[in-house]
Amino acid sequence: MFSKILFAAALALAAGPALADAGHAHGEARAYGEPGDAKKPARTIAITMRETDGKMMFIPSKIEVRQGEQIKFVLRNNGEIDHEIVLATLAENLKHGAEMQKNPDMEHDDPNARRLNPKKTGEMIWKFTKVGEFDFSCLIPGHREAGMTGTIVVTAKTGAF
Repeated sequence: MFSKILFAAALALAAGPALADAGHAHGEARAYGEPGDAKKPARTIAITMRETDGKMMFIPSKIEVRQGEQIKFVLRNNGEIDHEIVLATLAENLKHGAEMQKNPDMEHDDPNARRLNPKKTGEMIWKFTKVGEFDFSCLIPGHREAGMTGTIVVTAKTGAF
């Protein structure tokens, strides 16, 4: 009887949607920073997602921040279809994009990713702890390939920062 219950539980888990976490625990620091703290100050940057004339895009597609800066991304999908934003290294996003090609219904439950329905808004708070160039992309199959990608450049903190 126990083995039947165990089999049923395993089957139920396998049938559910896949959650993308790229092997990281929530709140864990990553190469491109760590989840932000909503109780602490943050600079706000608005990012619009849209598609037009066969192209998909983020506006802006290049963002500059300083090391140690916490950013509150205010996201708006002005498009007619679902879009998402996934913040990571370029290598991680390319790898994750390949996984999404195999499993296009993958759901994200990560502090560095948000999926928005058309005409909806959302937020994401991120603290950039490392200097470097990082990627943000829409990893819904075909979207990154249609131009929906951007760059975040994190520069070293200077002065009284």
